[in-house]
Amino acid sequence: MTKKKGRVVSNSPDKTIVVEVKRTVKHPLYKKYIIKRKKFYVHDENNEATVGDLVQIVPVRPISKLKRWRLDKIIEKGGEQE
Repeated sequence: MTKKKGRVVSNSPDKTIVVEVKRTVKHPLYKKYIIKRKKFYVHDENNEATVGDLVQIVPVRPISKLKRWRLDKIIEKGGEQE
């Protein structure tokens, strides 16, 4: 089971968050490091994550058309303070 860590970029839908996971890869020809980003739709049952939080997600069976991940835990609270 592969766990991923990323930042919450949206929590607009009910019980769903969008998590952006960044990873660095080396370009095969130019040997420069590039940041690759991918967004995952994640099931958040209790609506506990907010925008800016660092979270850990785990894969699960398909919940909807786009959701194949579940919120495992919130590593660091980094939400917007008002």
